[in-house]
Amino acid sequence: MQLGMDFSLVESLVAGVDEVGRGPLCGAVVTAAVILDPARPILGLNDSKKLSEARREKLFDEICEKALAWCIARAEVEEIDRLNILQATMLAMQRAVEGLSVTPRLALIDGNRCPKLQVPSAAVVKGDSQVPAIAAASILAKVTRDREMQLLDQQYPGYGIAGHKGYPTPVHLEALRRLGPTPIHRRSFAPVRVLLEQP
Repeated sequence: MQLGMDFSLVESLVAGVDEVGRGPLCGAVVTAAVILDPARPILGLNDSKKLSEARREKLFDEICEKALAWCIARAEVEEIDRLNILQATMLAMQRAVEGLSVTPRLALIDGNRCPKLQVPSAAVVKGDSQVPAIAAASILAKVTRDREMQLLDQQYPGYGIAGHKGYPTPVHLEALRRLGPTPIHRRSFAPVRVLLEQP
């Protein structure tokens, strides 16, 4: 860091990165990277899971409007099946950071490991409840994925996707057994793989 540099500028060039959708049996894993603008604070940022849907939707618009830069990225079902969920998540995070219109000085990644990036990075366990930029990223990723699940629910009725968002709930597992996997189901995940292996 250069001496005499305005610290708020340094602070503003920190990207928070988070993902949503590692656990579900279907759909993409969605990631986001956000560089907040200290001059335009956003109140009420928190881990997206701790906010109501209405609050997340409102914050989604505010983050997109006020952040210095943001990018939403993803890894598709085929990539998850080919690479494995961890590697696909890392790839999606990499895409989110590389897609930012401003290059961050540092990327703070929610969790305990970092993707390979062109910029310095650090992992922050439970970062979405400690680092505002990571909280903002978690909100962008969750709202984006939830909206997508609503659309997929219309495309593949009968699975209850809008309700469980693809997670392996009893409702989802029962529908999978009854209706069989769809093209959006992750073939590398055990409950889906077992069904596909049955004669």
